[in-house]
Amino acid sequence: MSLELRHFRCFLAIADTLSVTRAAERLHLTQPAVSRTLRQLEEALGLRLVDRSTHHLALTPDGDAFRDRAAVAVAAFDRALEHGRGTGWPLRLGHAWSAAGADTTTLLRRWRETHPETPLELLRIDDRTAGLARGDVDAALLRGEVRAPGLVTERLTTEPRVAGLPADDPLADRPALTLSDLADRTIALNTVSGTTTLDLWPPSARPSTTLTIGNTDDWIAAITGGRAVGVTTVATAGMHPHPAMAYVPLTDAPPVPVVLAWRDGPGHPALPALAALAREVMGQASRPNSPAP
Repeated sequence: MSLELRHFRCFLAIADTLSVTRAAERLHLTQPAVSRTLRQLEEALGLRLVDRSTHHLALTPDGDAFRDRAAVAVAAFDRALEHGRGTGWPLRLGHAWSAAGADTTTLLRRWRETHPETPLELLRIDDRTAGLARGDVDAALLRGEVRAPGLVTERLTTEPRVAGLPADDPLADRPALTLSDLADRTIALNTVSGTTTLDLWPPSARPSTTLTIGNTDDWIAAITGGRAVGVTTVATAGMHPHPAMAYVPLTDAPPVPVVLAWRDGPGHPALPALAALAREVMGQASRPNSPAP
């Protein structure tokens, strides 16, 4: 049988809700119709995408891998339809936290001045690739090493690391800190989109306790609430000031690369212009890297 877009939308609804019942409600279909559409998709692909053998529905490894590809296909179709209706073709730029840091306003205003015909939409998406791998955005400003397959990255600049502390912490008044100053503290780690891991510390001086969080808002709340301290970059200090938070430079932590990333292959026609402007505004021009393996 030939696959249609409805098969992809049905699978994505199941993947998002992990429930045939809730997927049916989202799609305004009956449960048998959703189950039948999923079965048709699996038969056409020759893959089992969903494990229904347990009490809780879960994606199989093939389902996890197919989910991103399906999302990219659906997003591309929706964008093409949007453009065909004459509603314009905005350029969607994702970020997981802090966007372009102190250069964010300049980047957005310069783009508006030089490309008024193409709106630039800045979207925060709490994901390691800020929605890029799933097709939610056309490009993304990312920090740290990016290993997602099929992406091209271009380093724009680097950002020094800082410690995030409660404003009333004894260390908050120091002009600078080292990683060892934080070793006996609970470290807040953003495991979804952050760049800090315990590997930042030497093996002999790693913190023994961590607090796992999923986004910048929760990271700030954990620190200002006195539950942990953290490590981030200067961009966070500029984009997320808080009266109960202190940001102190770290003298021995390596800087974090900031890259512009996009999918390898056909994309938004304004992507080269965005890359050129980002290089101009943010600093370090360099050749794009090869797609991640």
